[in-house]
Amino acid sequence: MSNDFKLNAKVRNDMGKGASRRLRRLDNQVPAIIYGGKEAPQNISLAQNEFEHALANEAFYSHIITLDVEGKSEDVILKDLQRHPAKPIVLHADFMRVSKTKKLQTKVPLHFINEENCAGVKLGGGIISHNMTELDISCLPGNLPEYIEVDVANIEVGQILHISDIVMPKGVESVGLSHGEEHDLPIFTINKPKAVAEETEEGEESPAAEGEEENGGE
Repeated sequence: MSNDFKLNAKVRNDMGKGASRRLRRLDNQVPAIIYGGKEAPQNISLAQNEFEHALANEAFYSHIITLDVEGKSEDVILKDLQRHPAKPIVLHADFMRVSKTKKLQTKVPLHFINEENCAGVKLGGGIISHNMTELDISCLPGNLPEYIEVDVANIEVGQILHISDIVMPKGVESVGLSHGEEHDLPIFTINKPKAVAEETEEGEESPAAEGEEENGGE
């Protein structure tokens, strides 16, 4: 996949919470760190406006990003993002170096398509439940997908899709499935309509009640 994201970064020498607050408040910069690979971790800062503009694009979270650190180019992916709990402010970002020849592990979004035409909803009146919205994958940087599509057009009421039901892009593997079948978790479900579910529950009799009826009939 082509590398569409490029950001400029500065080397950051002042450490500590106080320095980070001043960086954000006075310089409109976001503190960050680059780690991984054979090189030592490096503290950097990014222009807040440029960074937030990139974050507005969903693809940024699952793309290879080129960081220009004062003339030195680094290929990275975004691994962690810390936001203020009450304000729309990015507090810190973690970037991990990637190699074009080594597989990486990261999360990519799941895009569920044809939900409006899903058989379980359109014909059965079922209720959609998303058990997952993103998936841990492993692949070479060149095969990193922006997202993974899951077609749910033929899913019926009561049916559950699992990770193993996803058609993976070429060169992409599920991290979970690589650890065994017990990690084949559900990703999408069509539940029974509430009214139908309640009627089913009310219509079911407990074994005790059935036993009482049988005893009463003797």
